[in-house]
Amino acid sequence: MRYMCLIKSSEANGEPPAELFEAMAEYDRWGRATGILVDSQGLLPSAAGAIVSLVDGSIKAVDGPFTEAKELVGGYAVIEVHSREEALELGRRLMQLHKDHWPGFEGSVEIRQIAEF
Repeated sequence: MRYMCLIKSSEANGEPPAELFEAMAEYDRWGRATGILVDSQGLLPSAAGAIVSLVDGSIKAVDGPFTEAKELVGGYAVIEVHSREEALELGRRLMQLHKDHWPGFEGSVEIRQIAEF
């Protein structure tokens, strides 16, 4: 089963510390070596992005930053695991890395199974 994991937090957390990048690189290497991690990347701040929306029949684009948003997706991972429980455990490990290496970080990881038809 494949799952999409979306790391969400406020941009008010600031830049991640170097220690987190190092820990994430190790976690990434482990995930790729075991075949669990299919793909992962961090995302640039919302100032480098845009939102394209369809509302009331009109399509419009708004450039970032998205200051009104409480939580934004800051990164993602696609994992291949045998069970939902395994996906949740990987999410817990990911949040533990943030807790251990980024004092004061607050955020979440949304874990959603990918529909495979």
